[in-house]
Order: sequence, then C-alpha cells, then structure tokens
Amino acid sequence: MSPGNLVVMTENTSSTAEFPTAPEPAATVVEPATGPFARRRTSRATAALVVGALAIGALAGVGGAATYAALDDSTASAAAGPLQATNGSNTVSLPANWAEKVAAKVLPSVVKVNVSGQGGSGSGSGVILRPDGTILTNNHVVALAANGGTLSVTLNDGRTVPARIVGTDPVTDLAIIKAQGVSGLTPATLGKSSQLQVGEPVAAFGAPYGLNSTVTTGIVSALNRPVSVATPNSQTPQQQSPFGQLPQSQSQQQADPTTTYPAIQTDAAINPGNSGGPLVDSNGNVVGINSSIHTATNGGDGSVGLGFAIPMDEALPIINQILDGQKPTHARLAVGVSDSATGATGALVKSVEGGGAAEAAGLKAGDLITAINGQPVSDAETLISDIRGHRPGDKVTLTYQRDGQTRTATATLGSDAHSNAS
Repeated sequence: MSPGNLVVMTENTSSTAEFPTAPEPAATVVEPATGPFARRRTSRATAALVVGALAIGALAGVGGAATYAALDDSTASAAAGPLQATNGSNTVSLPANWAEKVAAKVLPSVVKVNVSGQGGSGSGSGVILRPDGTILTNNHVVALAANGGTLSVTLNDGRTVPARIVGTDPVTDLAIIKAQGVSGLTPATLGKSSQLQVGEPVAAFGAPYGLNSTVTTGIVSALNRPVSVATPNSQTPQQQSPFGQLPQSQSQQQADPTTTYPAIQTDAAINPGNSGGPLVDSNGNVVGINSSIHTATNGGDGSVGLGFAIPMDEALPIINQILDGQKPTHARLAVGVSDSATGATGALVKSVEGGGAAEAAGLKAGDLITAINGQPVSDAETLISDIRGHRPGDKVTLTYQRDGQTRTATATLGSDAHSNAS
C-alpha cells in the first residue's frame, strides 16, 4: 500500500484547529492527518498504526487481551438470545435500482452517534441490533464518553435520545450502546462476511461529517486486508488532546498492534463520521462495520476509495459476548512476532510463551511462519490479522521455516480470557 494516512472515521468536530497534531514518530512515512481521531500507517516494518484517540491497553505479540468496559450491564441480557447471521446469498444479476431497495431497508436501522467528553466532541455512526435500542458501533466512536462524557444517538426519524455504553472491546474496536426510552426500533439484518466475493456490490451507511442517513455504494475491493492500529493506554494522562497524534517509538509500535483484523476493503466512499456504521451487501445484510480509511498523502482526511470494515463474522462472537455480559475473548497463538530483519517474507517468532498454543505445536524462537492454513503470511501484521480472524479453540495449520527447512504444525489456538499478554 502506498504511503498515506489510515484514519478512523469517527467524528465531525466543530473545530479542529484547537487540537494540534503531535510530533510524528520516527518510523512514520506519511504526512500528518488534519482530521480528528487520526490513524496513521507507519512503515511496513512496524506493522502498526498510531492513533491519539483510542483508549486501549498496550498489548504484545499475537492475540492480546481485551480491556473490557462494562459501564452499564443492566441492558446486557441473554434472555433475548444470541444474535444470528442470515444465510442469504447475493443475486448474480442485480436490478438497476438495487441500491434504492437496500437504502429503504437499511436506513431505518442506522443512527448517528453523538459523543462529547474532556477531550472534545464529535459524531460517528451506529447500527441498531434490537428493537429496544441496542446499537453496535466502534469503540473509538464512544471512547470520549467512557469517562464521564455524554452520549446520545440521532435516529433515522430525527429524534435524538440519550444513550449509555453497555460494553466495549478495544481489541476489535467494537462497542455496544443502548439508546434510552425507545422501543419498536428496526434492527438490521446481520449477514455473513465469509460469503463475500471480491467485486460484488456493497453499500456503506452512516453520518459522514455529521450528514445523517448518507448512503454510498461501491464494490468489495479486497478481503482479509490486514489493518493494524497501535493505541495509547487508557490510563495514560492526556496531556495531549485525544484528537492529535501521540508519538511512539518503533519498539512500541511493533509491540502494540491492539486493533488488528482481516478487513473488508471497499471503494464505497467512507469519510469521517462513517465509523460504526454498517457495510451491507446487495440484499441489505450487514457484512461489516466501517472503521477506517486510507487517505491521500497531502494530509486530507476524506475518502480516496480505500475504506476498511470489520467483518461481521469476526464481530458477531464479540457482540454476543458483550450482550451476554461477558468479557470478550480472542484467539491466542501465544508468541511474540516481528518482521524479519533480513527482509524474508513471513512473521519471525521472537518469543514463545510457555504452555501456549505455539509451544504445544512445537514452534521455537527464530522460526519464520510463512503460511497459515495454506494462505501466505507476508509479515507480522498478516499473522496477527489472521489469528484475530479466528476464535479460541480453532485449529490452524502453520507452515514455517527452521534451519532452512520448511515444516508444518497444527496449533489449537488458546484464549486471552485469563491473560494480559500475547
């Protein structure tokens, strides 16, 4: 990917001049982003992005533990049962007015999320999951409101109602919020991102730049695109505005890819304010949650046709854990990895945790992982992304090189339920 900025599409702030950009880290190869909550892609060797907006704990290696914020569990009830994804597949030949039909179906389920806190104010997007006002959005959208801020949602019918955070998962950049005093809302239909094909049409919904009920269309440009974000610890004193970039050393960037996922890439226009809104297929099924974009190198923060969404298949288990009042869990290979210093293709194993999945599979420090389940692993970021696309207990086949020989091993992925490390 050519140099540019990967920007979280969160908010349309009333003023950005008062939120200056902090100094760039030495490894950065892009121009500063001028918009708030900017995510910035660093050099490929660091396999991370730097964000000044997210309050996420620092993690190391593959599959680090989540920081779970259950600010109000009173609405996280398992009585309604877990959410399910539809099995519907897209039609081969689409009518000319497919986007019109999809818009009519999905718009009633899309909200604008308004947030303010000590660091400023802004807006993002969300999608209704249940008629009682249970809404899915990004963690970075609601982060400002997590510590004494205010949160509200503007519904498609124009009503603005207060909301509260039910739970968040910074590792996957997801959050569940609950609109207050509402009922009978229209929930979206959740689809299966695993059924997506490159080239098929999709539509993005949300409130870019605060413009409610906006629909844009495009295609699936790529699947399983590794997207990584390194973010400051939530306990870090905020001497700098959360709208600005925080400096970070190269070693920290390599160790802290806290939000890494195999993204859906789309050319549907996604802009600041679209974060948390749904990406839907041609049947109006939610297949992803819009989260970030790649911007031009001149510092602009608008769409250049490279948008990224969190796949619904990866999001749904986390959503149901939060709704059930649980701490979200993530798959762990239990290794520390980096890119190879020699430029070799693959993820270099720097350390192996005792008792973890990698040790049980026979991996050792110095091994170079080159494939997972037969799919090439180009670097550390790709491996992390692939592991994050799995669930605890999944079995994966690892191809690796040791002493010039190619070997394979089967690993049963562990869980970060009781771990704060990789």
